[in-house]
Amino acid sequence: MAVGDGAARTVPQKVRKLDARSLRGLAHPLRIRLLGSLRRDGPATASQLGVRLSESSGATSYHLRQLAAHGFVEDAPELGKGRERWWRAVHDSTHFDDALIRDADPDVRGAAQFYRHEVASIYIERISTWVATTHEWPEAWMSGADMSDAILHLTPEQSIELKNKLRHVIESYRASAPDKDEPGAALVSVQTQLIPMRPRD
Repeated sequence: MAVGDGAARTVPQKVRKLDARSLRGLAHPLRIRLLGSLRRDGPATASQLGVRLSESSGATSYHLRQLAAHGFVEDAPELGKGRERWWRAVHDSTHFDDALIRDADPDVRGAAQFYRHEVASIYIERISTWVATTHEWPEAWMSGADMSDAILHLTPEQSIELKNKLRHVIESYRASAPDKDEPGAALVSVQTQLIPMRPRD
């Protein structure tokens, strides 16, 4: 599970794997969104992030310091002028270890559940934003975008195989992606969910 991946890159991604300690440092709704914004939209000051996320600069500043304490963000002093403090993400994406859901510590399990719910909310928000603003995009993007699902009957092993194949395809497009300034190019959110379902009575 990864959140807030930035624009396509031709270099290997730097991935932060969550453990119990770092999970506690990230499992806050504003921190998750701050980190996602820095990855997606690039370095910014606390004030700029406050505008992006409709939060006070005091709140963004506090939570940026907490993210820094856990190694998720760092200062970008070369971007600052005067007393401006700029921040950037340290990693390109976050890897969630499913073992955290079954951790012996109930606090860790609670933080894992909270984090996953926040991630799911962000996914839903992205889809809702697309539905609400589709008419604002060029017709080519209406054809290029997709909202679909498929119901398959698979074993866990087949699901793992499918998941890995999908990831391989996605990474192949990251490697051949155009420059972010190329006309007509846009950030694209690729969301995959392989979720087992219990049959209805």
